[in-house]
Amino acid sequence: MKIVVLDGYCLNPGDLSWDGLNALGECTVYDRTSLTDVEEVIQRIGDADVVYTNKTPMPKEVFERCPNIRFVGVLATGYNVVDVKTAKEKGIPVANIPTYGTASVGQFAIALLLEICHHIGHHNEAVHEGKWEHNPDWCFWDYPLIELDGKTMGIIGYGRIGQATGRIAQALGMKILAYDSYHNPVLENENCRYAELDEVLANSDVIALHCPLFPETEGIVNKENITKMKDGVIILNNSRGPLIVEQDLADALNSGKVAAAGLDVVSTEPIKGDNPLLKAKNCIITPHISWAPKESRQRLMDIAVNNLKAYLEGKPVNVVNS
Repeated sequence: MKIVVLDGYCLNPGDLSWDGLNALGECTVYDRTSLTDVEEVIQRIGDADVVYTNKTPMPKEVFERCPNIRFVGVLATGYNVVDVKTAKEKGIPVANIPTYGTASVGQFAIALLLEICHHIGHHNEAVHEGKWEHNPDWCFWDYPLIELDGKTMGIIGYGRIGQATGRIAQALGMKILAYDSYHNPVLENENCRYAELDEVLANSDVIALHCPLFPETEGIVNKENITKMKDGVIILNNSRGPLIVEQDLADALNSGKVAAAGLDVVSTEPIKGDNPLLKAKNCIITPHISWAPKESRQRLMDIAVNNLKAYLEGKPVNVVNS
């Protein structure tokens, strides 16, 4: 059995092992494959039985011209890069990795928030530049510092990752208002309850986005909804970039309506130089790395291997086009 990994570098830049896939067949790993050159994709797949992709597109033409494909594994949760409809028509299961990053993404959301509250990176640089040594007072700070205890975090999307963020926020003394189409009463307590969207927007000191990108959630942070928020609200997004109308958020940051934003995702990735958030006030942007701790990537690798094993045993799991 021939296995091809089209773009393995982000998952494994050298600190993990491909041995799990090597044990299942003849495995060829490419660090990167063109995102726009379908011919290169087709050439690299060739007569492979199994194809893994992270962000390399697999449109209909790939399936038409690579008739040996029996299984597609997506090295991520999102699978929009694969023409799952054509794959289904050809009887090819497409399996994704649904739960590998819950802990790391929740942790990263809080990391963004704590950086906004304390500007640790900036103050570390200031100390190394000698500003503390030469300061007339025994300490100094360049930004207002924010205590989170007693404040309210609104979490839009209260699935696994939203809940992980909520648990950490509650440990910091925050109260949670959760907005989700599904309510699990077991999760509610004196510091956490479900609420409608308008209540979340109006009463949250911090709003964290953890919802999937659906037509009804695309652009959920927009000019109209921002006007419903508290003055000085903090917005976090390490879910999907298009949840935010970026010009609207940039305008709100520059006006002070939104005090700060912590973003690990943007609408087009890698980010483009004309993204208005790059010049917005008090906007932290990181390069989509919430998922990337080694522990999280090892889970992803293990699940990717197990998805193929399950398929070979006739009991496929995590199939998105069944």
